[in-house]
Amino acid sequence: MKLEKLALSVPTIFLPKTGVDLTRWAVIACDQYTSEPEYWQEVDRLVADQPSTLRVTFPEVYLEDDDAEDRIAEINRHMDQYLEQGALSAQPPGFILLDRKTGHVPSRKGLMVALDLEAYDYRPGTKTLIRATEGTIVDRLPPRIRVREKAVIELPHIMVLIDDPEQTVIEPLFNEELPSVYDFELMQGGGHLRGWKVADQRLIDQIGAALERLAEKERFQQRYGVADDEVMLYAMGDGNHSFATAKAIWEQLKADAADPAEVMDHPARYALVELVNVHDPGLEFEAIHRVLFDVDGDDLLAQAREFYAQAGTPCAIDWCADLAAADAAAKASTGHAIPFVVAGRYGVLRIDQPTLTLEVATLQNFLDSYLKGHAGARIDYIHGEEAVSRLGAQAGNVGFYLPAISKHDLFRTIVRDGALPRKTFSMGEADEKRYYLEARRITR
Repeated sequence: MKLEKLALSVPTIFLPKTGVDLTRWAVIACDQYTSEPEYWQEVDRLVADQPSTLRVTFPEVYLEDDDAEDRIAEINRHMDQYLEQGALSAQPPGFILLDRKTGHVPSRKGLMVALDLEAYDYRPGTKTLIRATEGTIVDRLPPRIRVREKAVIELPHIMVLIDDPEQTVIEPLFNEELPSVYDFELMQGGGHLRGWKVADQRLIDQIGAALERLAEKERFQQRYGVADDEVMLYAMGDGNHSFATAKAIWEQLKADAADPAEVMDHPARYALVELVNVHDPGLEFEAIHRVLFDVDGDDLLAQAREFYAQAGTPCAIDWCADLAAADAAAKASTGHAIPFVVAGRYGVLRIDQPTLTLEVATLQNFLDSYLKGHAGARIDYIHGEEAVSRLGAQAGNVGFYLPAISKHDLFRTIVRDGALPRKTFSMGEADEKRYYLEARRITR
């Protein structure tokens, strides 16, 4: 058994040196709270002038600001500074086992590893060992590429799933006596995080052997009821676009090389991720809702009726007293029924005879069409019904509430049907997302 066949590499992970305040160092994923600048203002206040991943990542709430290039230059400057001044120090090669307590679950287990980007392709229809679970929005990659292309380190919020119902890969490591590498409280209600070093070759071999069993072709075919020869071992969970960005830069690096074979050992070939078992009791799938800004709500609903009528899937709108009534009406409906809020009024968008399986796909088709014809409108993808209700209560906004999918159906769906519509599901609530903490060099 070789780890290379499993697209797995043992990384050299960098962690903050002793004395760095880890609560200030670790900051939540950059794609969270994108419509809540007050969250990030509070993070900035908490961090103050202390070393922090806030200074080496690009919160997407600021993507549309005019100072993007200056911000990226500052990110790269801080990366160099943290390495040169020793704020980050290299650990011996190995994985990191971690356990996260959040405000919603007492434990969610993970394993920090490096995955080979050669075994991943985000283009629709590809069947690689690592697969995208949702459609990749290529237009979202350029700003991420500008951040990473000159970066000396990566700090991932990427979470990658494995389908391990017998709990053979990650969970047995918790029976071992492992050296602690961190144990601290996360800022802004993120919970508590503990991590342990996994560097013993016996344990690395144990992890590899367990993953190899999951990747056996016969097991794969039987489990998912397919005849495919191309096995899927890993499914993207969170950070799909960050992983796609790493892939795009790796492909460009190969294209620029006089001989691609010369760069096959380049550290940019790999990406640091957290592996999570989809069967972990602490992992829950939450819905990702939609909020549209700067729109005429009545016009949007009228165009929804017209769009679905033309598609041969008639649409009706029922007004309700509140969200609870809208939820009840949606559950009692046939077809696809999607609760919404417009300027504080609640209703249900009912689509009869839908041609797509998921409500999110039915809705997203219309929203994509609507946004193409309304240049001033914009959309955001929101975690949590409370935020949708708050934003939807404001004039010029419309919020749609979507259901969550079952995590137990994810692998089978991806293997059989391909990637889901973009922003279909969220692994936990917004405050359960990965915090930036571990780093890895991506330059020689």
